[in-house]
Amino acid sequence: MELFADISITDIIDISIVSYVVYKLIMLLRGTRAVQLMKGIIVVLVAWALSVAFNLNTLQWIMNQMFTVGLIAIIIIFQPELRRALEQLGRGRLFSRSSMDVDQDVNIRIGEVIKAMNYLSRRKIGALIVFEKETGLTDYIESGIAIGGRISSELIINIFIPNTPLHDGAVIIRNNQLMAAGCYLPLSENPFISKELGTRHRAAIGMSEVSDAVCLIVSEETGQISLSLNGQVVRDIKEESLISKLFDELKPKANDRQNPFKKWWEGRKRG
Repeated sequence: MELFADISITDIIDISIVSYVVYKLIMLLRGTRAVQLMKGIIVVLVAWALSVAFNLNTLQWIMNQMFTVGLIAIIIIFQPELRRALEQLGRGRLFSRSSMDVDQDVNIRIGEVIKAMNYLSRRKIGALIVFEKETGLTDYIESGIAIGGRISSELIINIFIPNTPLHDGAVIIRNNQLMAAGCYLPLSENPFISKELGTRHRAAIGMSEVSDAVCLIVSEETGQISLSLNGQVVRDIKEESLISKLFDELKPKANDRQNPFKKWWEGRKRG
């Protein structure tokens, strides 16, 4: 306890601010070439630490010469990322996202899925799409074939084309990524489900019974689009109603937008 006795509220605020800034910078660099460059810098720092620890004078001299021009080199190497960070800071987007940006992301995601569902429906091609919400679906994602691609109607359509390796199973979507295809879902054992509904509908209902996921189904027999949520299914749902319901279910709640660490923590829980 004595170790923490000297820590003041100011120190806690200071550490929290620095941690948040580092977190946002990591999120900014994630998925760019800068990640590989950062690994290279870490290797150089490790080499420098070893040269000091073991008195490797020649290696230490080389490292010191590199550090002399290191700051200028970092500015040159990370020029695109620094420019993007400054642009986002100028727009007020580095540390927060406006509700307009979030709603636009949801609209794009829904638009691509609806476009694919309409195409599949007109041609009576069966499909099953699952939107992950708060309940993590990692176990079901791992039962399929990992994709990790950005959502697009073309990708979804190609997956469900008959006689292709991935058409038989479910597609699971997490945020703006199509995580996996050909996934196996739990079938509902509800005895009151209509006998007219096939395996896809039972899988969608089963998925919505064990999680808060939103499931969409295209029937091979009729081409009708159905929505399953909370263990219930709405058959032959109209496009306007479907879009409205998807937006209500998928848009982040107000408290989610205000909590910068919630998405990170949910990602940790999902594994």
